[in-house]
Amino acid sequence: MKFIVSSSTLLKQLTALNGVIASNPLVPILENFLFEVGDGKIVVYASDLQTSMITEINVEGKDKGTICVPAKILIDTLKNLPEQPVTFTLDENSYSVEISSDNGRYKLSGENSTDFPKVPSVKNSYSVDMSSDVLLKAISSTLFASSTDEMKPQMAGVCVSINETNTTFAATDGHRLVRFRRVDIASETPNTLLIPRKALTLLKGTLPNENTIVKIEFNTSNAFFSFNNVKMVCRLLDERFPDFENAIPLNNPNKLTISRTELLNSLKRISIYANKTTHQVRLKMAGSEIQISAEDLDFSNEANERLACEFEGQDLEIGFNAKFLIEMLSNLDAEQVDIDMSQPNKAGLISPHIKDKNEDILMLVMPVMLNNYA
Repeated sequence: MKFIVSSSTLLKQLTALNGVIASNPLVPILENFLFEVGDGKIVVYASDLQTSMITEINVEGKDKGTICVPAKILIDTLKNLPEQPVTFTLDENSYSVEISSDNGRYKLSGENSTDFPKVPSVKNSYSVDMSSDVLLKAISSTLFASSTDEMKPQMAGVCVSINETNTTFAATDGHRLVRFRRVDIASETPNTLLIPRKALTLLKGTLPNENTIVKIEFNTSNAFFSFNNVKMVCRLLDERFPDFENAIPLNNPNKLTISRTELLNSLKRISIYANKTTHQVRLKMAGSEIQISAEDLDFSNEANERLACEFEGQDLEIGFNAKFLIEMLSNLDAEQVDIDMSQPNKAGLISPHIKDKNEDILMLVMPVMLNNYA
C-alpha cells in the first residue's frame, strides 16, 4: 500500500503522540506507531497500555491496510527532512516501510499490527464539554501540586469532581493543595475521576493554541478526550483521593494582600540564601509591611527584604517552603494575591485578589516550623 503526505504535517502530528511512548516499554511493540491507512487518511495510534493517543492525518492515496512503524527512527528521519511531500510504501507481508523524498530513499523494518494492543472504546460513558482554554488553565493550575512519590499513588494525579453546580479540579502532594473550580461547567450526573499525572501532562502539551471545544467522556475505568483531529484515552487511577475539603482551614483572621510579581521576585532572591534541605523562608507581617528573610546556618548565609503590603490582623511570623510558594505564585496570573493565615502552625491559603465570577482558585500550603516555635 502507498500514500503521500506532507513531511511537516506528519512530523507535527507524530510529535504530539510521541510523548506517550515509554523509553523502555514493557512490551516491545509499544515502541511503534500503529498506522491504519484508508479512505484518503491515516489514523495513527501510540500507547503505553495506560494512555493511548490517536490522530487523523489526510493523505493522498486509496490503498487500505495496517502496519506498525518504529517511532524513534521515523520521527528522527522526518525532523531532518525539509518540508516536502514524502511517499510511504508499506508492505503488510514483509512489514517493510519505505519512505521516498525528493532526494533520497529510506527503508526501515516495521512490525505486525495485530500485536498492537487494542485501544479502549467509549462504552457506558458520561460526557461534558469544556473549552480548551479552561481545561488548559485547570491542568496548569493543579498538575504541579500532584505527587511524584510512588508511595502515594492516591495523589499521583488530579481529581476531577463534576456535579450539578460546578466542576472542581484538585491536586495535592500532602504538603500543598490546589483547588480549581468552575461554576459554568456542570453535569446532572455527579462523577469523580482521578486522572494520572502523565496523561494530563501529555494533554497539556497537545491542546491547541486556538480555543476549541474539548469533549470529555468517561466511564468507571477510562477517560476520553477529543478535540480537532486528536483523541486521548487514559486509564483512571483506581485509588481514593484524600478528602481535601476538610483540610482547608475556614477561620483565617490574618489577611495579607500583596503584588504577586513583587512577592514572587523577592522569594526567588531570598530563597538563594535559604537552607538547601528545608528551603525555609520566614515571613514577618506587621502593619503595612512584610519582611521576608532566610538563613543557612551551615554556610553563614542570610538575606532579608522588606515589601509594602496590606495586612489585616495580629502581627504574625510564619515559615514556608520557598519552593512551594514560588511554584504556586508562578502558576497564578493575578496582579495581586491574598494570603489568608491564622497561626504559625496552620496552613496558609493563597488566592487571586480579584476573582473571576466563574472561577475559584485556592492554593493551600503547609507551614515550616520556625525555630522559635519548635
